[in-house]
Amino acid sequence: MTKFSDLALDPRVLQAVSEAGYETPTPIQAQAIPEALKGRDVLGIAQTGTGKTASFTLPMITLLGQGRARARMPRSLVLAPTRELAAQVAENFDIYAKHTKLTKALLIGGVAFGEQDKLIDRGVDVLIATPGRLLDHFERGKLLLTGVQIMVVDEADRMLDMGFIPDIERIFQLTPFTRQTMFYSATMAPEIERITNTFLTNPAKIEVARQATTSTTITQSLIEVKPARKDRSFGDKRACLRALIRAEGEACTNAIIFCNRKMDVDVVAKSLKSHGFNAAPIHGDLAQSDRMKTLDAFRDGTLHLLVASDVAARGLDIPAVSHVFNFDVPSHPEDYVHRIGRTGRAGRLGKAFTISVPSDEKYLKAIESLIKAEIPRGALPEGFEPDTREGKPESPRDDRSKGRDNGRSRNRDRPVKPHDAMAAMEPLVAAPKPVQDEPEREDRREPRRDERRDERRDDRGERREDRRERRDDRGERRDYRRDLGPAVVGMGDHVPDFILRSFAVKAAPVEEAEEAVTGTDG
Repeated sequence: MTKFSDLALDPRVLQAVSEAGYETPTPIQAQAIPEALKGRDVLGIAQTGTGKTASFTLPMITLLGQGRARARMPRSLVLAPTRELAAQVAENFDIYAKHTKLTKALLIGGVAFGEQDKLIDRGVDVLIATPGRLLDHFERGKLLLTGVQIMVVDEADRMLDMGFIPDIERIFQLTPFTRQTMFYSATMAPEIERITNTFLTNPAKIEVARQATTSTTITQSLIEVKPARKDRSFGDKRACLRALIRAEGEACTNAIIFCNRKMDVDVVAKSLKSHGFNAAPIHGDLAQSDRMKTLDAFRDGTLHLLVASDVAARGLDIPAVSHVFNFDVPSHPEDYVHRIGRTGRAGRLGKAFTISVPSDEKYLKAIESLIKAEIPRGALPEGFEPDTREGKPESPRDDRSKGRDNGRSRNRDRPVKPHDAMAAMEPLVAAPKPVQDEPEREDRREPRRDERRDERRDDRGERREDRRERRDDRGERRDYRRDLGPAVVGMGDHVPDFILRSFAVKAAPVEEAEEAVTGTDG
């Protein structure tokens, strides 16, 4: 049996590995490390949890043992699709390089640029980054990639799923052609083969397990939920999830619950907490500090249930996860392999439950076609009762459209009043009422709210009466327009006096005119 001491690693690296408690390498490590130490490009394909991170970290530390980094020019580069996975690689580097003088920098989003710039300016041997933040530093003129000797792309297929292909190709073009390149992934899509054919030179292809296979240490189970109505599926799945967790009891020491959408992550976590479970959400919309706090709490055992999106599916390396629950069937079959791979790691036993509804049939067929096996069907857990009540359920997913009608639904049910539609036409057909009827109608009119408010202000006296009188005038005009008779052409009999007056000027005698001009009496 091969041991780490047989892999020609640096003695300081072997010492760190021994202190970490490892003696025997995994199959991917035993085959990839010797090829990487020879300087060859490596294409590693292995299922999740087989030790891919150490298979490129250990030879990288050994190869970088000689030489020193220059300012803003890292000697090696590791690209990861998510912040959590990049942080995990950085932790592994700290463990295995603690007896060396190699330096590292972690470039991820959610962290201020200032501290990262300071590390780059001092020079780093290993640069661990996500593609977006790496290009941000490069475009700001804070980073040069012309000194990269070793480049690693971790979880390459996830890079494709997240749309990083243009960024990856650009980063490759910024690095020297003579670099050593290593690709690691659990699945191998056709797009990755195109990238490897373009940027890898005669790589050593290492495939320790069939592509997209699940670990034999994981017990899989598919729970089929058939809701009474389609709009009840979300609530029934939450009830089934709670029943599954209760049914596992103490055997479920901790668990990761995966959802397809970020909004569902928050809803499921809130639902579990409301039913007394110790749960917290993690997804890409949360602040980086909150994500790290949640992960730390899950690692040290203070958090029991971690509700996550697929952002966390590739970035969590927690060896003791006992259960994985797929609240939603993943739409991409490769994600199923990565999700359930969070449990049953390093030879441990694990359980993976997947909750499905009838609309998930096409996704299940794609998953079973990928893994070349049928997911065992399980029975509904004890205590689960589907919602059979009549009427629309009070589900957070069903309430998402509330508040978007701007009152249209309320107006739709409002009873029609006489002055709504026909009142606009009433002035054209109704005859005018006698003037003497106006006071009686006005007396019957209920005082408006602002008038009642003024009536309570006894200390304002005459001023209050004036204001109310003006309001009454407006009210009369409004009511008068409502009761107008046929339209009157012209001014009718009501002609202003000034129009009837004559402004003709009589001719004055010449003498009077001269006096008016000269202003004298003679």
